[in-house]
Parts: sequence; structure tokens; C-alpha cells
Amino acid sequence: MSAPSSRLFKKILIANRGEIACRVIRTCRKMGIPTVSIHSEVDVNSLHVRMADEAVCVGPARSMDSYLNIDTILQAIEITRSDAVHPGYGFLSENAAFADALASRGIVFIGPEKHAMEVMGDKIRSKEAAELAKINQIPSETRVLQSEEDCVETCKRVGYPVMVKASAGGGGKGMRIARNDDESRIAYRLSKAEAMSSFGDDRLFVERFIEDPRHIEIQILADSFGNIIYLNERECSIQRRYQKIIEECPSPVVTPELRAAMGEQACQIARAVDYRSAGTIEFLVDKQLNFYFLEMNTRLQVEHPVTELTTGVDLVEEMVRIAAGQELSLKQEDVQLNGWAFECRIYAENPLQNFLPSIGYLEKYEEPTSSQVSGTVRVDSGIVEGSEVSVHYDPMISKLITHGENREEALRRMRDALDSYVIRGVSHNISFLRAVCDHPKFIDGDFSTKFIEQEYPEGFHGPTLTSSQRFGLISTALMIHCRNKLRAESISPIEPEMYSELICTLDDIQFTVKISNYRNNEAKLIISSPSETIESFVKSGYNPNDAVLTTSHDKVDRIYQLIKAMTNKYQLQFEGSVHEIQVRTPREQELFALLPKDATTDEEGNLLSPMPGTVFSVSVVPKQEISEHDEVCVIEAMKMQNIIAAPKSGVIRVVKIKPGDTISPGDTIYELE
Repeated sequence: MSAPSSRLFKKILIANRGEIACRVIRTCRKMGIPTVSIHSEVDVNSLHVRMADEAVCVGPARSMDSYLNIDTILQAIEITRSDAVHPGYGFLSENAAFADALASRGIVFIGPEKHAMEVMGDKIRSKEAAELAKINQIPSETRVLQSEEDCVETCKRVGYPVMVKASAGGGGKGMRIARNDDESRIAYRLSKAEAMSSFGDDRLFVERFIEDPRHIEIQILADSFGNIIYLNERECSIQRRYQKIIEECPSPVVTPELRAAMGEQACQIARAVDYRSAGTIEFLVDKQLNFYFLEMNTRLQVEHPVTELTTGVDLVEEMVRIAAGQELSLKQEDVQLNGWAFECRIYAENPLQNFLPSIGYLEKYEEPTSSQVSGTVRVDSGIVEGSEVSVHYDPMISKLITHGENREEALRRMRDALDSYVIRGVSHNISFLRAVCDHPKFIDGDFSTKFIEQEYPEGFHGPTLTSSQRFGLISTALMIHCRNKLRAESISPIEPEMYSELICTLDDIQFTVKISNYRNNEAKLIISSPSETIESFVKSGYNPNDAVLTTSHDKVDRIYQLIKAMTNKYQLQFEGSVHEIQVRTPREQELFALLPKDATTDEEGNLLSPMPGTVFSVSVVPKQEISEHDEVCVIEAMKMQNIIAAPKSGVIRVVKIKPGDTISPGDTIYELE
């Protein structure tokens, strides 16, 4: 399908970074078009810089001074003699001023026209356009809010519950639910701050909040010849703080009739603004399968790979062709829906600590392969082993995508891919993603945008292991232990009087294990806990050079990762969560029981920061009396405003922070008298 580069563009500059920049470069390579990467000073060694044919530094780490610096990017375009720009998503992808500046210089913006971006990139104007196009609408009041009290009165008129939203918003930023007057004031203040920080535009409006909806979006393609098609839907309801984390195509609830109705309305609103390029129309769908227009994203979406895997259409290639003045390469009747695809967003964050961002270097990094999942797996990433996850940019490490003939097969492959994904050096959310993939409601397709809030109301605290899973961890650690002992002592078979019985400890539970018929990575085990005994034949695929191993328990395979192996202690990752197993002989266990236990330190009186970021505001002063749950400060991390509340009542002796300070996990916020 690829045309010679002479018909299209001589050189494309990618005005973005990370995985989406790498994604665009791959398609440009396939099409034979040279590429230029831009980068900040801290991104000089990033993968997208290495992959491009040329690279230009556009400023320091701060996005406003580099990836959002239009003047510097225009200079990079001139220096490299690029004749087109692909903006990816985020940053300048929906910036009409940037597109206008390119057009004035004869540079092609690989995206929609300025008018469509201006209308659909503004949530207030987009609602007005949708109304004129007779698109299903959510009740709202699109007048720009002027103050907290104006917000309160507007919320009352629209009717609680409401959503206070940034007009220029996206990606979950600048959005807050309010169910009463007090919450509306807080929503106004925080949404306004987030909107200004993320988009440089703090205009807010109010719309009715639809309870327990599904978030379903339609992918469209439109060319300059009036051809508009839709490429099915994407289910995007699994969200945390309005940020999508798992997407799939198709949706478990969308019928062919609903798909056609939503697709027709999506094309209708695109036609109303004379849209050209790839775009996405987002809808909320209620329990009765009524759908309402939410917004249009005039760019490539993060979750576009699930559409590509189920239709066979390269959306980036289509965007390039459309921008070059070519017609769409397919018609509506050519659009297929082949199988099922899932996408999981892999973030550098700690799900056990309220998903706080994690920063650091990737000490070990191995992406899962198709052979590990026995089928199609795709990883869109912009990092390699040794890359840094910094506080300056979004904490997404990659997008993990799997495909299968049906939902069950695609989901099984996603579980195996998550289990095989090796990430060391930063915390990650794989354990949470893995738990969601195993959740009965998710498996049944019975969920809404409230899924995480409803199923994890107290946050995520890790999985609860079954007896079978505990026995699996114990036997895997034991097989590694025996193999290491054999290697150390250079004897075979293992000495039965020394290792025929071992004591293993997991989650403060002791297991007695009797070993027989041990041969390298195979053995017969009898594992006894205080509550039950199991006899199993175990075969482990342990290789000291591999991070991922598979252990078979009576021919049932499970995937593990060896995080760390010490003399009598093993850290294993299972389904994304790390577990520590201690292995000792009965005599070693007796001696261990006599050792003194570590004392705990008491930080009572000091409130410590739970996360890295920048102090946005401070709500307390010395000598102030505070109560539990009172707001103490707001910390901005990854452009999100996070309220830090007091854990207990007391009188503040000293405040250790001020607005503008950079803060790290464990830094003292205040001390109590």
C-alpha cells in the first residue's frame, strides 16, 4: 500500500517525544519518508532521538520551554528543511496556533484544519457545534464560569451531580465531579489550576454527570474529498481519575445497530466542521444504551493500536496520505472487525501507595514477545533498558497490546504478556492491571467508568493469594533454591539427608516441604501448611540468565519473575506483585527464631510527602490547629493537582514547605507540637 516518498513528503518532523514519536517514525520508515525528532536537553539519549534520521534539541526539560515552544520548533523545521509535521498526541497536537504558524510557512500539519481544531478543541464550542449537527447531547451550561460562587450557582441550575470541566481539557486533567456546593467550590479551584498548568487555558464550564456510564469512542478518518468513514468503536471505561488505563476493541456491549448509529453521528459531526485527518468522537453510553456526545479529539488517540489490530488499518499512514492530499485508501464497506484487542497502559507508579508516580532509571527492561503469549502482542514504547523516567513528563512507560480471535483469547494473552513484562528500577502498575484482568466483572464485560471506584473503594492493596497460588510460589522458590545449591556444591543428585525437608515462609505462614525424585528442575513435592497438604509434581523452566520463568504444577503452567535470589531468600514476581519466600533447613529455622527482631521507628508528629512533585499551594501555617482530613497542601505531579490531607489532629509547630518548592517522597511537610 505504501507509495514512494516522492509522492508524499520529503521529510517529516515529529513534534513529540517518547512512544508516540517512535510509533510515527516506524510508519514513516515503512513509507520511505525520512524523519526528524525534536528533544529537550534531558531527552538527548531517548529512543525517539536514536530512531530518527535527524534530531534537534529544542530547549531545557520543562515542556513549556521545549516541546511546547513553538518558536524553537519552527526553527528546527527550518534548519532541517522539513516539509511536514506530525504532532502525535498531547503537547501541540491540538494547538490551532501551531497549525496556523506552519501553514503560513508552507509546512503541512499532519492533522485537521485550523477551524476544526478551534471548534472541537474547545469543549464549549464543540457542544454548540454538536447541537447544530443534531447530535445526542448531555445537559450542560456552556457559559464560561467566572468565580467559585458562579460555579456553585451554575451547578445548581444544571443539577447535581455535575462535572466541572476545562474547556480546553483532555486526558482527565481539569475535571472534577461535584455533588454539592462545597465540592463545586473545590472543583472550580482545582480544575482551574490544572487547566492552566496543562493547557494554558483556565476556562471552565459545567455539564450533568451521567451516573455509571460506559465511555465508548468512535475512530473516524476523513479526507479532503468529502469521504468520511468510521472504524468501529473502542471501549475505554476502565479509568482512574478520568485517565484511561485499559481499552479494548470492540466493546462487550455494543451491538451492530448501536455501532452503526454511533458511527453515523460521529461522521455527521466531523462533516459539520469540515474535518480532515484521523479523529475520535467520544460518547457516554448509559445502562439503557442511550449515547451522548462527550467531545471530539482532533488527533491520534493513545489507544489507537486496538483499532489498528482489529481493522488492519495503519492510522498514521492514513493521516500522512490525507495530509498529502490523497483520498482514503478504503471505503466504509471495506472496514473490517477482525477478532478482539486489548491495550493496557503501563505506568511508572506505585498502585500500593495510591498510584503515586515513580521516578528513576530502568535497571532491567524486557518487553514481552509473541512467543511468550502464544499469539499477537505489540508494545508501543519509547524507552529501553537504562532509560530514565523523570518527573518532567507523563509517567507512561509503554502501551501493551494483545490480539486474539475473541475476547477470551485476547484477554488470556494480555495476562501472559503482563506476567512476562520485565521492569526493574521503578515501581509500575502491572500488579493492578493484572488484578483487573482477573476480576470477574471485567471478565464478564460488566463494568462502567465507575469500575475502579466501586471495586477498589479503599484503593488497591495487592492480590489475595489462594492456597494454590501460595503453593506455586513456594515450589518455584524451592526449585530455584535447589538448583542454586547444586550449582554451588557441584554435586548431583542433591543430598537427601540435607535437603529432603525444608521450611519455607511466605506471608508469615510456614510451609514444610518434603522433596523426592529431584532431577535438575523437576521434583515431587509434598507441601504442608497449618491448614492443608498438597502433593504435586513440579517442573520449573528456571535458567539463572532469564528473568522470566514458567513453573508447571501437575501440568498447569504459571509465569513468574525472579527479582532477587539470596542465600535463603527469594523475591518472586507473580501476576505483577512481588512476594518474598524464605527457605531454610529445619535447623536453620530454629536458629533464625532466636534472632532479635528489628525495632520500628516512629515518625509521629511529622507529615511526610507521599510523592514527588512541586508544591502548588500550602493551606496551613505554624500554630494552626488542624483536624484529621483537613487540606494541608496541593502537590502538582505530572500536571495533576493532588490534595494532601492531615492524617491526624494537632497543632502545627513548623511548616517545612512553600509554594514552588520541589518535593520528594519522605520530605517533611510539617511537624506537630
